[in-house]
Amino acid sequence: MQITLGHIDEALSVTGLLTLGAFHRQASDGVTGGIEGGSLVLVGNAGPEMWRVFSQSGFDRNASSPLDNWSRQVLGDLADILSQRFGLSVQAVFPFDGPPYQPFQRWAVRSGNAHPSPIGPMIHNTYGLWHAYRGAFLIAAKLEMTVPCETSHPCQSCVEKPCLSSCPVEAFSEAGYDVPACLDYLEKQPGGACLSASCLARRACPIGRDYTYAPPHARFHMDKFFKAHRP
Repeated sequence: MQITLGHIDEALSVTGLLTLGAFHRQASDGVTGGIEGGSLVLVGNAGPEMWRVFSQSGFDRNASSPLDNWSRQVLGDLADILSQRFGLSVQAVFPFDGPPYQPFQRWAVRSGNAHPSPIGPMIHNTYGLWHAYRGAFLIAAKLEMTVPCETSHPCQSCVEKPCLSSCPVEAFSEAGYDVPACLDYLEKQPGGACLSASCLARRACPIGRDYTYAPPHARFHMDKFFKAHRP
């Protein structure tokens, strides 16, 4: 039996993760180490399902990298299961392992359904800013799939661009992201909406609002971001 994207989605269903794109690999994709050739399948989360499973997993959310550790275990185990089931090599790789780091943003663009947003994170045509890449499967086979074709960039048709005008300290502009201004505001507003429910600029984006993270999920990421820069 030949492995398909449907088989991968089925295996991922119990984890709350899903496939976020796939393509047949080329030398220019910049994969560091691992299986050569074949296909690459991006795996990540969108909306609340992954957080529900992770929250019930028993991983200590106060540890230094609990979500990364959970992702490594879950996707590593699934790679082994898929390898045994289909009799081919499947390897999990991750955006947080390095240096050298795997070029996940390049792969997201290569998938055809994600683009850089004005505030930095990749914006997905369906999930907007409410998705994240938790890993990828390198598969020693060419999956049957539609060749990725670049979709229209949703930000190009967004006239008002509320993401650039919603930050209370104007941390986002054409000049880039003013991290110190953002951190100063978070420090002065520990009970504010940015920390409790995620970045106001991110929430202002009209794309993918049905997949907005629940407050505990959003707070987890904001706390990790703040502590990484202000330990």
